[in-house]
Amino acid sequence: MRDNSGEIGETRVNKLDQLKTMTDVVADTGDIEAIQRYQPLDATTNPSLLLKAASLPAYEATLGAAKSTARQVGGAPGVQAACLQFAVDIGCEILNIIPGRVSSEVDARLSFQTEATIAQAKTMIERYDRMGISSDRILVKIASTWEGIKAAQALERDGIQCNLTLLFGFAQAAACADAGVYLISPFVGRILDWHKAKTGIDYNANNDPGVLSVQEIYKYYKANHYPTVVMGASFRNLGEIEALAGCDRLTISPDLLSALAADSGPLPRQLTPSMDSGRPQLEMNESSFRWSMNEDPMATEKLAEGIRNFAADQIKLEQLIQS
Repeated sequence: MRDNSGEIGETRVNKLDQLKTMTDVVADTGDIEAIQRYQPLDATTNPSLLLKAASLPAYEATLGAAKSTARQVGGAPGVQAACLQFAVDIGCEILNIIPGRVSSEVDARLSFQTEATIAQAKTMIERYDRMGISSDRILVKIASTWEGIKAAQALERDGIQCNLTLLFGFAQAAACADAGVYLISPFVGRILDWHKAKTGIDYNANNDPGVLSVQEIYKYYKANHYPTVVMGASFRNLGEIEALAGCDRLTISPDLLSALAADSGPLPRQLTPSMDSGRPQLEMNESSFRWSMNEDPMATEKLAEGIRNFAADQIKLEQLIQS
């Protein structure tokens, strides 16, 4: 039997293994070696992680194949096709070593284009299908703009499940729940970054604004019986992860996975589905969503910044493949 001492019988269990008993652990990386080492259920990728993966020796042949596609097709269509191929090829490599799903992201430059997002998501799923990977092993990552949420709603109706990313505000979470998306990725560390820059305060796990945001969303979803999965993301330290132990899923970088595996202290559960929420159930339409985002400068600024950064790394990846 497990207790909160971090031990089973006389065997001391590290915090990563303790966390896996209450939360599905997801690797926030495209690094095959790290994924093999920490054995997560799922893995997530994004343009920044794909760009980093392109420099790894393990993906030298994958990058070469993408460059070959770019040359053969030619022009901008060739580069775009090659980038999509690179993302899918890495996703397939990851799926060879994890039991669950991989999240692959739609081009951030489509974040305000519902129909274009839907089209690229379906093309991505078709590419995976050609590689023998069924859609039930893929989550399409889409930025949590109003247009992105509407695209995800349409994709979910077509049986394509989505991971709504760059989620910083409660309005985004409420709209995603109304849209019936499969999973959301509320960002913890980037919320903390914004508040630290504004206030100069050194927060701890008990008052960390990013942690409090995810806790609020989790409680709201469970109290209102939304099936949407809450997957905390973007962590800055172990304290944030420990404060969210029990959340549906947590996507964690290799450095923090390593720190969890090296720590054999107790890890008590912090979140349970029976927790109550003080918020009434909301129904978001476009005008209420946009007004709520307007009233939340942190969510508005971090969403815009995240889209810009992912778009910039997508362009860098395209330039690398073109070179």
